[in-house]
Amino acid sequence: MNIVDVRSNVGKWILFGLVLCCTFFVNNKAIFVDIMESRNMITAREMVYDGNWLTPTMNGELRLEKPPLPTWISAIVEYVSPDNLALQRAMAGLAALLLVFYLFQLGKLLTHDRVFSWITVFVLCTSYNIILMGRTASWDIYCHAFMLMAIYYLFKALRADVCDWKSFLLAGLAMGLSFLGKGPVSFYALLFPFLCAYLICYRKSMAGKWKGCAGMILLMLVLSCWWYAYIYMYHPEMAEYVWNKESSSWANRNVRPWYYYWKFFLETGAWSLLTLFTLFVPVWEKRLGDKTKSYLFSLLWMLFVVFSLSLIPEKKTRYLLPVSIPAALAVGHLFYYWIRQMRKTDRVGKILYRINGLLLAIVVLVLPVMLYLFMYREQRMSGMALILLSAGLWCIAFCLFYAVKSVRPAYLLGGVVGLFAFAEIFLMPYIGSFVSNAEQKSIALTRNIEELQSLPFYHPASEEIRIELVYAAYRKIRPLDLTDSAAVAVAMPFVLVQSVEPAAMIPEWLQQNACMEEVDVYDDNPWPKGHRRYSPAFIKKVTIIRKK
Repeated sequence: MNIVDVRSNVGKWILFGLVLCCTFFVNNKAIFVDIMESRNMITAREMVYDGNWLTPTMNGELRLEKPPLPTWISAIVEYVSPDNLALQRAMAGLAALLLVFYLFQLGKLLTHDRVFSWITVFVLCTSYNIILMGRTASWDIYCHAFMLMAIYYLFKALRADVCDWKSFLLAGLAMGLSFLGKGPVSFYALLFPFLCAYLICYRKSMAGKWKGCAGMILLMLVLSCWWYAYIYMYHPEMAEYVWNKESSSWANRNVRPWYYYWKFFLETGAWSLLTLFTLFVPVWEKRLGDKTKSYLFSLLWMLFVVFSLSLIPEKKTRYLLPVSIPAALAVGHLFYYWIRQMRKTDRVGKILYRINGLLLAIVVLVLPVMLYLFMYREQRMSGMALILLSAGLWCIAFCLFYAVKSVRPAYLLGGVVGLFAFAEIFLMPYIGSFVSNAEQKSIALTRNIEELQSLPFYHPASEEIRIELVYAAYRKIRPLDLTDSAAVAVAMPFVLVQSVEPAAMIPEWLQQNACMEEVDVYDDNPWPKGHRRYSPAFIKKVTIIRKK
């Protein structure tokens, strides 16, 4: 390799590193903490401060629904840097990096072509669901990242001519870590569809490999089951309750019709139309040549993921995260063809390319109008910021139009990558402010009131407490039956966090026998008043209650 090639490779990796940094780490505090993140980070806090490393709790109650690996990672971060949201979310970003790395490796293994791998990871890094999950402290990204690692080593072991013990054992290790991340979710949503697609497209002999496969399964079972065995040994009743609850929820909670995921292609964001184009099998079979088999494998893998998820009664759009992985491979084949193989006479290929490119360019062209309507006019953005951001977006739109007109697919891909980097650096803070309550007065302010630091927090047992409030207050807020005089007497002095609704009155006997000092009324609604998501559940009155 000469010095020019070395410099070229170094330049590519530097560029790729900058893209990844923008995708998962820059401005990762811009979006408010949602309910899933609150649950996860509260559990991690209680691991650290209560020592519940093997029996996780949330707001003082056992939380055994989720395996502990991501919580351990979050707890270590909490121990090193308490209450650091950016660092917590950065851990999810690192898991996303692991996923991107193994997609790159899998792309090379599939096609023996590094250019294809680069295209695929750039497509993945500009896919909506991957960006979202890689920028929030949710646990989904962990199990799928470890499972893709397992799939890479399993694919490598299955394609080998001899028993590749190292790859089989690494696959078993990664499967075990995936199970400790979110149970069997990724086994069903990613591994099972992969195996179905593999058996259809590749039929490599298993002769001499069964011992390695058995070793993989044994290692996976040991890593997957030890924590569950521990929980069942020490908390059998709670373990059985959680098992029944979780299995029931898959069948009875958030039930949607089987066709609910028909819009699966929209989860890839900018590549939605291209993901739809990958379904045009007769078009691409004639054009992809030696990459036809890997294209069909990627397409089948994607469709099996959608099919498998559609069989489960419980459905949520975030469950479609694993679709983005084989979708990136499938879309990568289209881009590879356009960049490397498309002939000047290929009218159909150019039509599909231009449809996708023009749509993207038009969307970028009108984005400044959206900024004007929803940001500048609502006084969330200054006039100078609007001018500068509009100029940047119009430059990107011009590049996209040029890429379409001159049929330069690499420029189109680069333009979309540039668009997302631009948005993550310059637009993300404004996107965060779009979901904001100007009148928000968070219960987090109680952290600064010295008088409250030594007092326990309670909420009336007759009212539910939003877990986001527990996260914001940075302490447990336990239920207390205000009609039970003995329990109240034992709890005093304490801080009561209660609704401001007229019905939420303190019992008369307690008013007569206690001193009550109102601290303040707090509103933790992330959405402004008048929005359909604005809820009185986030508005709480905080009162100190002491004995007379």
